[in-house]
Amino acid sequence: MEYPEAIEQLIEQFMRYPGVGRKTAERYALYTINQFSETDYADFIETLRRIDEEIKPCEQCGNLTDETLCSICKDKNRDASTILVVEESKDVLVIERTKTYQGLYHVLDGVISPSNGVGPEDLRIKALLERLKDDRHKEVILATNLSDEGETTALYLQRLLKNTDLLVTRIAHGMPAGGNISYADEVTLNKALSGRSKF
Repeated sequence: MEYPEAIEQLIEQFMRYPGVGRKTAERYALYTINQFSETDYADFIETLRRIDEEIKPCEQCGNLTDETLCSICKDKNRDASTILVVEESKDVLVIERTKTYQGLYHVLDGVISPSNGVGPEDLRIKALLERLKDDRHKEVILATNLSDEGETTALYLQRLLKNTDLLVTRIAHGMPAGGNISYADEVTLNKALSGRSKF
C-alpha cells in the first residue's frame, strides 16, 4: 500500500532526524495525523516558525541562542581564561549539566570529515582563531568526540595552536564510571591507559 503524497512527504521529513528510520517515521507521521487537533497543528507550526525566526548562533561562541550573545558568553562570572571547543551546541548543554566547568565554549558546528566533504573551512575554526587573539584566553580544551573525525579535528586544531602561548589540552577518554574492563573495547582501554593520572 502506498500512502498519499502528503503523508509520504511527512514521513520523509521525519526520516531527516538522526536515528529515525522508515518505520519510526511512519509511526510519527500517523500519530501526528490521528492524534493532533487543529490547535496542536497550529501550535506546532507556530513553534517551528519561532525557531526559524528567533534561534541563531551566538555571535561569539556559536552556541544556539535567541539573542546576540548566549547566556554563557554574557555571564561575567565565567572564567574567560579557558575555552572548551565542542562539535555541536548539544555538547554545551551536556557539559553544563555536570556543573563542573565554569569557562567559555566554542562550537565548531561539526568535525573535519573528508569522506562527507567537510573540510576545516566548513567549520567555525577561523572564528576560534580570531577569539584566541584576546589575551584573556590562556587554555583551549579540545572536547571533540573519540571518533576518527573527532580525533582528526582535535589534531588539526592542536597543530594550528602549537606555536602559540596557549595551553592546548584534550579531554580525557577512557573507562566510564561503573564500567567493566572485560566489556571495554580496545580503543577505550588504550585511551584509559594513555590518559592515566597519578593516584
